[in-house]
Amino acid sequence: MPISEKLAALRSRLRALDSVLVCYSGGVDSAFVLAVAHQELGARAVGMTAVSPSLAPAEREDAEAVARLIGCDHRLVESNEIEDPSYVANNPDRCFHCKSELYRIASKKRVEWSLHAIVNGTNIDDLGDYRPGLEAAKAAGVISPMVELGFTKADVRAGAALVGLPIWDKPAAACLSSRIPFGTSVTRERLTQIGGFEAALRELGFRQVRVRYHGELARIEVSLDEMPRAADAIVRSAMVESGKEHGFRYVTLDLGGYRMGSHNEVLVGKTLRIVS
Repeated sequence: MPISEKLAALRSRLRALDSVLVCYSGGVDSAFVLAVAHQELGARAVGMTAVSPSLAPAEREDAEAVARLIGCDHRLVESNEIEDPSYVANNPDRCFHCKSELYRIASKKRVEWSLHAIVNGTNIDDLGDYRPGLEAAKAAGVISPMVELGFTKADVRAGAALVGLPIWDKPAAACLSSRIPFGTSVTRERLTQIGGFEAALRELGFRQVRVRYHGELARIEVSLDEMPRAADAIVRSAMVESGKEHGFRYVTLDLGGYRMGSHNEVLVGKTLRIVS
């Protein structure tokens, strides 16, 4: 189906919901849904961003900037998943506990703000990886209009460009907790350490970058086309220095490059793989 037809279907679906709370992270997926919802519903579409230690400050700033560009009603709420021992334990179902907190807040705010439905930016390409957060959405009755209508990630980017979103090609983002391997507890200090180092790497010019936490060691993933930059002697030296400034003793570059959810590579089905 052409993207113009999918976009028309999305507009129709959102109009049918009458009023919506959009769980909005600032990424292209939820920004696209929020932009279309605002175009169709106006003040009856509200974007909600949950603020917690796992949200990088730069991502919060981006979310606010894009919401201003859309012209929508955008509201920040505090999220306290860091207080949940099940989340802090960082087992493979961590995302379930995080999203459960998000949707608990959204459900409360939906009623408080007199809105009919909660929607998110999940697309069908999100269904392939291990995503326990999807189960939390299902349990909370959250609607995923782009899954219903068969939007792929490519469709989302094309649709975002079509409605004039400048972040249509924004690299994928994820919460800072996803940088910590399963079984290693999530703490405010570690999230701050990771977020600070990633921000410094972006200041060095890297666009798609992840700092994977391994105790004293930082494993950096960059996109394959940015590998030559990371190998440059001056840039490499700055990366190492910055890593140490942010509390890492060792700074390494993953030659496999950036890939989504690389910590999931230790999983077999839904359990941790134990290596003797």
